[in-house]
Amino acid sequence: MPTPLTAIVGRTEDTLNYEAAIRSLELPCFTTLNPEEASLASHLILPGGGDITPAFFGQQNHGSYNIDTELDIIQFQTLSHFIAEKKPVLGICKGLQLINVHLGGTVTQNLDTADTHKWTGQDQHHHVYHSGLDRTDFFYQLYGSATMVNSAHHQAADRLGTDLVTVCRAGDNVIEGIMHNSLPVIAVQWHPERMMDDGGELLLQYFMTF
Repeated sequence: MPTPLTAIVGRTEDTLNYEAAIRSLELPCFTTLNPEEASLASHLILPGGGDITPAFFGQQNHGSYNIDTELDIIQFQTLSHFIAEKKPVLGICKGLQLINVHLGGTVTQNLDTADTHKWTGQDQHHHVYHSGLDRTDFFYQLYGSATMVNSAHHQAADRLGTDLVTVCRAGDNVIEGIMHNSLPVIAVQWHPERMMDDGGELLLQYFMTF
C-alpha cells in the first residue's frame, strides 16, 4: 500500500497543529491554498477555523463570525475534486460543516447551548455518544458507545446533506460526527489533532487506512 500523502487546505499559520499531528504518525503532509496542488494528494483534511459564509447555505448572517469567504471557496473547490475522485476526506470542526454544506446541508449559526461547546481560551470537554447505527461506523469501531472529546465551536451541522449520516452526538443532541454512506468521507466536530495521546491518534490513524 502506498504511503498516504495528506493535503491540509488552510492558511499555514492556522494549520501547524494538524501538520504536527500527521507527522507524529510518521506520514507526510503539506498545507496549501491551491486546489490543484491539493488534488495531487491522496488524502484531504479540511481543518477547523472560522465560520462559513452563511450565503453558501442560503442564509443571512445570524451569529457567524471570523468569516473568510476566499478560504471557503478554495476549500469547497478542493472538496469537490476529492468527492468527484472518491478520494478520502476528513473534516475537523469547520471541516465537518464544510462537507455538510457542500452536500446540501445547513448550519446552526449559534447554538442555544454554545456556552458548553465554544472556545474559551482552552478546550472544553464533554462526552459524545454513538447515534445507534449498526455499529459498523468509524465512531463505534474506534470509541464504542461513548468517548470524551474536546470542544471549540459555537456552530454545528443542522440539516444533513445528501448521503450523510450521524455517527455520534453530544448530550444536548448536537451532531458531533458524520460519515458518507458510500464515499470515504468522515468528519468530527472536535479536534483530534489536539488529542494525540488521548484518542485523537486513533481517528487519524484510521483515516490514513482509507
